[in-house]
Amino acid sequence: MKKANPRAIILKLLLAAEGKEMSARDAVAGCALFGIGENSARVTLVRLASEQMIEAAGRGAYRLGPQATSLASEVATWRNAEQRVRTWKGDWLAAHTGAMKRADRTALRARQRALELVGLRELHRDLYLRPNNLAGGVAVMRERLEKLDRAFDAPVFVVRDLDSAREKRARSLWNGRALTLLYATTRRKLEAWLERAPELELENAARESYLLGDKAIRQIVFDPLLPEPLVDVGERRAFHEAVLRFDRTGHAIWRSFTATRQRLASAPSHSEATH
Repeated sequence: MKKANPRAIILKLLLAAEGKEMSARDAVAGCALFGIGENSARVTLVRLASEQMIEAAGRGAYRLGPQATSLASEVATWRNAEQRVRTWKGDWLAAHTGAMKRADRTALRARQRALELVGLRELHRDLYLRPNNLAGGVAVMRERLEKLDRAFDAPVFVVRDLDSAREKRARSLWNGRALTLLYATTRRKLEAWLERAPELELENAARESYLLGDKAIRQIVFDPLLPEPLVDVGERRAFHEAVLRFDRTGHAIWRSFTATRQRLASAPSHSEATH
């Protein structure tokens, strides 16, 4: 198994907390599930705080900091992703980034990540587009891009009446068959795990639910939410429903796991109990 990254684990646990605080003790316990020692976990908490990725929320507790809030707000929308989808009338949302600087690699990575998160793909150099099938159209798309990349400064507009060659190319920017297959494959994997979850020991259930749930939620977060006929929308909705069921179960498991750890931590040791 790939070596666990305490930074990624702590940030993802806080993202899953959805605005609620997390104690340092729970962060340490979560990291311990993946073989990360207490010292490494606490050092990571300090570093994340210094980077403003997290911030103190009372004694021994943390919440997401200002440097993580834009991504957190985007990730938090995964549960209602399907509610943002509208009927596609054949037009496209587009952004032209030609006037934005390309030399700064850090800025370029931030821009590419923002474009990817909203499902925009490059049709021609610096011209990105996606089907115009999301609620809010241009205004919401521009707002999301500016929130995800504070330096984003490019025109966002609607494109209609592409010539037949460009229309065909635009529709081929995504592999719809692969996306549909991935929906079905992940859904079956989650459903199979939910069936055997009651048989797992609590620590194993917590560890596996984190790994599987994190991967499935990431799949939704980066899903372009394409319309028919580019993907099978029914299969995508079934996948989303499976992730929601899995997430509810995963949260219940983690609540049990942290409660158990807290009881063990507060229980008197054998030597204390005998004095």
